[in-house]
Amino acid sequence: MLKDALGAWRGSEAEISRHIEADPQNADAWCSRASVRSAAGDRQGALADFSMAIRLGLRFRERIVAWGNRGIIRSETGDYRGAIEDFSAIVEARPRKSIMKAALVQRALAKESIGDMEGSAADRRLASILSPDLNKQTTEQ
Repeated sequence: MLKDALGAWRGSEAEISRHIEADPQNADAWCSRASVRSAAGDRQGALADFSMAIRLGLRFRERIVAWGNRGIIRSETGDYRGAIEDFSAIVEARPRKSIMKAALVQRALAKESIGDMEGSAADRRLASILSPDLNKQTTEQ
């Protein structure tokens, strides 16, 4: 099993699981297994692992990625309120502009799914301030 320069564990789910068994407080390993599970289509396993990684504490970049990935899975499984929480956490963390814009757009879609058209429009406006070309894309759809 390899650990890359950013601290993420690379390997099979079984290999990463063995590492978690040896060191259950390693948030990076939980996050890596979540990614492997997500890629394999195990959404529930990925959700549980992303949640554990976030709870244990990740570095800023990895925490943003975990919130984003968990938010996408939550949206895909119909947990729009959970997705809104995750995308809101990203917005509150104030990452770089492109990530902030993506979180706002995803949060707008989740808000739209629960019927919050005002909230969705507000997020789209904020995203368009970060990226004026977004305004053209959203009106063309």
